[in-house]
Amino acid sequence: MGGPVIYIFILCYALSFALCSNNQLFAANELTANYSHKNLLNVPKSLPSLTTVLDLSYNEISVLLTSDFSPLSKLKVLNISHNNISELDTEVLKFNKDLEYLDLSRNHLWNIAGTFPEGLGHLDLSFNSFRNLSMCKEFGNMLQLQFLGLSAEEITKFALKEMGTLQLHTVVLTVENLSSYEPGSLQMLNTEKLHIVLPMRHREHYYTIMYTDPRVVMYDAFKTSKTLGLSNILFLLNDPMFWRSFSGVVDKHSIVSTLILDNVLLSWNDLVAVIQAVWHSSVEYFIVSELFLWSFIQKAQFDYSNTLMKAFTVKHVHIEIFEFDQNDVYSLFSEMMIPRMTINDANIVFMLCPSKNSSFTYLDFSSNELTDDIFQGCGTLLSLETFVLQQNKLDKLSKVGAMTAQMKSLRNLDVSQNPIQYEDGDGCYWSESIVTLNLSSAEVDESVFKCLPVNVETLDLHNNQILTLPAGITKLKVLKELNLASNRLTNLPDCSYFPSLAVLGVEMNTIQSPSSDFLQKCKNVRAINAGNNPFQCDCDIRDFISQEKQSAGDITGWPESYRCQYPESVKGTQLKDFHLTEISCNTSILLVVIFIIIVAVVISVFGLCKYLDLPWYLKMMWQWTKTKNRINATNRNPPALHKNLVYHAFISYSQHDASWVKNDLIPNLEKGDGSIHICQHERNFVPGRSIIENIINCIEKSYKSIFVLSPNFIQSEWCHYELYFAHHRLFTENSDSLILILLEPIPQYLIPSKYYKLKALMAKRTYLEWPKEKSKHGLFWANLRAAININLFPPEEICII
Repeated sequence: MGGPVIYIFILCYALSFALCSNNQLFAANELTANYSHKNLLNVPKSLPSLTTVLDLSYNEISVLLTSDFSPLSKLKVLNISHNNISELDTEVLKFNKDLEYLDLSRNHLWNIAGTFPEGLGHLDLSFNSFRNLSMCKEFGNMLQLQFLGLSAEEITKFALKEMGTLQLHTVVLTVENLSSYEPGSLQMLNTEKLHIVLPMRHREHYYTIMYTDPRVVMYDAFKTSKTLGLSNILFLLNDPMFWRSFSGVVDKHSIVSTLILDNVLLSWNDLVAVIQAVWHSSVEYFIVSELFLWSFIQKAQFDYSNTLMKAFTVKHVHIEIFEFDQNDVYSLFSEMMIPRMTINDANIVFMLCPSKNSSFTYLDFSSNELTDDIFQGCGTLLSLETFVLQQNKLDKLSKVGAMTAQMKSLRNLDVSQNPIQYEDGDGCYWSESIVTLNLSSAEVDESVFKCLPVNVETLDLHNNQILTLPAGITKLKVLKELNLASNRLTNLPDCSYFPSLAVLGVEMNTIQSPSSDFLQKCKNVRAINAGNNPFQCDCDIRDFISQEKQSAGDITGWPESYRCQYPESVKGTQLKDFHLTEISCNTSILLVVIFIIIVAVVISVFGLCKYLDLPWYLKMMWQWTKTKNRINATNRNPPALHKNLVYHAFISYSQHDASWVKNDLIPNLEKGDGSIHICQHERNFVPGRSIIENIINCIEKSYKSIFVLSPNFIQSEWCHYELYFAHHRLFTENSDSLILILLEPIPQYLIPSKYYKLKALMAKRTYLEWPKEKSKHGLFWANLRAAININLFPPEEICII
């Protein structure tokens, strides 16, 4: 019973040294090799040469060799506890100059040869089979040693004398098989903490194993160090002779200011006697852990006068008594006039209010069975500053508040891990002095904000069922720190209720898009922890992070705890690696950019149209389309007058433009395939007829009349006649037979007044412009061919020069 507890106690000392005295011992960059619980018979070969931490505990290793550790020149921590080593030659560690931590406890060591590395700070040789402490003479040069674990059957002054020069922090001494002890030996040690592990035996076997009276050992122990721990006090204190000796040592000779009793089994009367003895001693801090109470409980007298005690702690109490007067138990503790008291994990269901004004400033009744009926109306806890009721059975927030109403000095209240609820209509009265309130893991919802201490500065509500901050909540004007982690919040809280808020914790909620105006409303917030939320990576989160970086605040856990959850495409991406452009999130900028793009596109289109002469192409395509539609309709329903047509077109032009007509116009229209016949005066006028007669005759026998317009055209008298007759046909036959080709631009002011018909035609009719660019010629000819292409009857008459 209690064996694991003892070892854990010793392990705590070891870890406190390894992790606190040398906080770099297990740094993140250390290389650790863990071979614990592997049933190894030997140290593994080929260990990494850069190994700094090697754990070989809980194996079957019996022999250590130099070759086992010589390659490990960087080794700092070596744990070989719980093995079968019986002899050790420290030469096996001669190459490990950096070794700082060595644990050889729980082996079968009876002999050690050589000296340990001088740089060791932690050496544990406890729970071994040493006959004596002869090896202690080798410890004198280990000036870095802070923790030392020893065990022996014989303890003498001479063996420990060499250690007197060392400034030790902790010494653990196991005396399971102690057969000889020289009085005064322990006083040779110079240590701050001394922990003695007594034999874990029942009374009937105790002295048959431990031949030396343990009272002599403890007599020295109480005069050796200021912190003393005693483990395995099982039935021992039932011995009246031992108890009288113990009381005398504690009362008159002790220099101990902190006394720790671990794994204790005794009756209620003996417990009261122990507390009474310590009460009048030098002990200021008294801790009883793993207490097993047996026999029966009855009221015992207690003298509360003349004590130096500042803190009394009882934790992990196991009671095998079920019927007793609760007042006999609780009155003993409630009347203690000391600053601090802790009764933890003791299964107590009630506690009495002190009968007079108490000196308690700190009370801890966590992990019990207390209800919220305790201390109701208690006006004697006027000095109480910290009250811990964690993990009990408090269920009404209104009663918890009423309990504190008369505690005028109460500043810190911890009622976490209780099934607390608040219902509208319940009273709400708190001590106005409360500045710290812990309501974490208490199953409360958002209604809790309607009943809180008005002067609270630090409020812990993590791990509850809070969805939001409801309307009508208590305005906490001086609240500086608020922890709402592990709730069900979907957005950051509104700081208008907490104008002084400086630290906010909202990690592990359901916040997807924290409002970007939070930091504007919460200008006093200098630190926020919003990690491990399912963030929606969009413009809102971008604005929030951007504003937070610009503020003087600190994002706790950044960037590791801040990752995108939605959308799926960026899930798992750290927010620092998620980027959205300013334009995609700023509507004003987006509209400006869109406007600029539209303007640029319009300008570009106009520029491109001008450069490529796109309007000309469109005009030509439109004309070509209209012409094709008209020709198709004409071919389907040819008028009777088409029977007299011989030519597809008559061409009128100035002789100065004849080269263009002969070399470009006619070849591109006729194509040499006979599908189109052009009437040209040089080849088709009938000899013997007058020019006027030929002109009229050719115009009447041509489907279209094409006039090639240029400055040369208006200077030709015959061109004027041809245009006159063609214009006359246009009106007399109501036909659309004129095609005007503008070969060269003709300013209106250059056209003579007698050409009024030409002016009228150019003003009213669409004409084709001859493009100078070769790339446009193909479309021009196609459009012109389409305008004159019509199915004609076989010619009855052909004009031949």
